[in-house]
Amino acid sequence: MTITKPLSETARKLLSRTVAGTLLGAGLLLGNAQAADYSWTFQTSENAGEPQFEIKKAWADNVKTMSSGRIEIEILPVNAVVQANQTLDAVSSGILQGHLTDPSYFSGRDPAFGMLGNLVGAWGDPLEFLDYMKYSGGEDLYNELVEPYGVHLIGAAATGLEAFVSKKPIRTVDDMKGLKLRAPEGMVYNIFQKAGATPVNLPGSEVYTALEKGVIDAADYTVFSTNHDQGLHSFAQYPNYPGFHSLPMVSVSLNKEIWDGLPADLKAILETSVDSMAYEMVAKLKARDLVAVKKAREDGSITIIDMAPEERAKFRNIAKDEWKAWAEKSELNRKIYDSVVSYLTDRNLM
Repeated sequence: MTITKPLSETARKLLSRTVAGTLLGAGLLLGNAQAADYSWTFQTSENAGEPQFEIKKAWADNVKTMSSGRIEIEILPVNAVVQANQTLDAVSSGILQGHLTDPSYFSGRDPAFGMLGNLVGAWGDPLEFLDYMKYSGGEDLYNELVEPYGVHLIGAAATGLEAFVSKKPIRTVDDMKGLKLRAPEGMVYNIFQKAGATPVNLPGSEVYTALEKGVIDAADYTVFSTNHDQGLHSFAQYPNYPGFHSLPMVSVSLNKEIWDGLPADLKAILETSVDSMAYEMVAKLKARDLVAVKKAREDGSITIIDMAPEERAKFRNIAKDEWKAWAEKSELNRKIYDSVVSYLTDRNLM
């Protein structure tokens, strides 16, 4: 039998201090692991589970890692807190701290959101757009637009050239005449209308049903792989790829008051993380598109159309006329128009 001697008073005191110190240390460590300096909620313009949504969630995880846990961001899907076209006000008022969305949703507030958010027909490649935004003044112009609303652009991203799903083959601009086409409000809508189509303003969530029921013949919606995953090609068997029209911006933005109060190192982390996410999004969605295109080509019921260069140029010329019209809407619109045209001209892209 083992006999345990009672602890002396001194030993008891030492043990008590050791245990208390250990518990206190563990509590401090636990607190440091759990408590972020900044906890924010961002809403996106995608449904949960969509590839773009998952890429944006990965961005939030990356920010947490890069900031050593000082910033935590919750990513919510479209309409989780407010409607897609209400996130600008929600971020401004602090209902949301940030958003990752297409600025074209706010064209009704200022046409400049449409000019920078989705200058239809301007970009032949998402890397052109990212280069313009980051290094040729696009991000500065966007902040000139958005900061009076109490929002700051951290950085711009892009999904890539959107594909075009259609029940009828669209090989020429003339083929668009009379086409019932889903398009968002603003410049996109106007340009398709001038190309001869009959645009219908529907939310993205209604595209599948509208194609299925014949409410629309075609849709300006999203990238090829997402269209394919959602089964749109079962109703619209003549997709155009690569796309010839739309390359929407993804505005990664934060409440300006919060941004202004951040230390310099966290601002740098956020900007760097968005740059990384922007190129990752382009690469990942492009890879997904190529896989989906291969599957579609193996499906005898789907015909992929690549519009000829001369027809693409014809569509861009229609778009350019609309750019000029929108440039007259405000001084900032004129600055955006001059900036983009100068960029494209200097690089022999126009």
